[in-house]
Amino acid sequence: MWSCCLKNVTCHKRIPEFPFLEGNLYPEGRKERPGSRGSTRVRPAGQTGCPGLVRLDFVMSKKNRKTRLGRVILKRKVEEIVKEEETQEPQRPPPTVNSDEPAPKKTKWINRQRVLVFAARGTTQRDRHLMNDLKTVMPHSRSENKISRREHLQVINELCEMKNCNKSLFFEGRKKLDLYLWMSNIPHGPSAKFLVENVSTMQELRMTGNCLKGSRPLLSFDESFEKESHYAVLKELFIQVFGVPYHHPKSQPFVDRVITFSVLDNRIWFRHYQILKEDGALAEIGPRFIFNPIKIFSGSFGGATIWDNPHYVTPSVWRRKMAEAAGTKYINRKQQKFSYLTSRPKTSYSSVPADDIFEGDALEKAAAITGQELPEEYKTKQPEAIKKVAPVLKIAKKKRGGKKFKKSKAKAKKA
Repeated sequence: MWSCCLKNVTCHKRIPEFPFLEGNLYPEGRKERPGSRGSTRVRPAGQTGCPGLVRLDFVMSKKNRKTRLGRVILKRKVEEIVKEEETQEPQRPPPTVNSDEPAPKKTKWINRQRVLVFAARGTTQRDRHLMNDLKTVMPHSRSENKISRREHLQVINELCEMKNCNKSLFFEGRKKLDLYLWMSNIPHGPSAKFLVENVSTMQELRMTGNCLKGSRPLLSFDESFEKESHYAVLKELFIQVFGVPYHHPKSQPFVDRVITFSVLDNRIWFRHYQILKEDGALAEIGPRFIFNPIKIFSGSFGGATIWDNPHYVTPSVWRRKMAEAAGTKYINRKQQKFSYLTSRPKTSYSSVPADDIFEGDALEKAAAITGQELPEEYKTKQPEAIKKVAPVLKIAKKKRGGKKFKKSKAKAKKA
């Protein structure tokens, strides 16, 4: 049986006073036969073959089970062994290092970025699909159950500490219509709040692009992220949240996709592409959506407001303006009709005298204008020419058939 000195070990016989030990403990000093009343032996961790473990070898009888003196003595022995292991000097590096030898490569996971991605209650199906798409895009993300909308946002900092995360993406839905996104650096900030617009998930788009799951993406930013200060803060947040750390356990050592952030119309457009060839050929993977920044705060999910978007219009105000514009359509149509009736002329345009040329036969009109007479041949042959040009169409009647019709026709011939 084994017992760890650093962590609790699950066992079938747990002692309430010493949760890291298992079995029944008896005092040392009794020279009993093995199998009768028992003996206790404690081996140091070096002899067990595993650091931090203590080997307990003892055999006990039911009569002397759970004696108080045995517990005390064994506890002292275990404490002495642990102290001896702690006082041992650690292995020091050699005093001299050969300069010809190359420096060892750091293959450990140094940039330990973990992002907690979750949502509040009240989000729609499309919002949940978008959240799941971002989880698949980010292998360094962690999930959490939905929280109530009544909870204060500072609770998220505690959730991130419990999950050992230092970044957070929190989705919040309002009225089953609007989706808000909080992006924060835990626990000191800064944090930003966005309105997510024009959402299209991977299943809706069905794009041709595809990439290896868990691969590390390239992050591409627009030139405007370097010109303005608030875009520079958001750029650093995007890098730390969407950038997959090097040597992450769930990541793949390949770069076969690009995430682009471009600024247009005071909004940030998110696009996700696959790298097809080295010449720059791309194919969109999805999802696609737009960040409409609202505010940037100095702290995590709160604090002083660093920047406020002057161009931001709330969705409720925008919907109210659209409803007002749609409600005035009938009034505008009536006003246009009334203005037309009042401004139209009472008399129509007078006819031009030259329009009479096109009435009647063209040759006769031409002869009248020029003062010449038509030849007699044209006058006599004109009706025949008209008959030849426009013959009367004769509609052929459909032939009737059937037994009754044939019988009646034969009787008529006999008669």
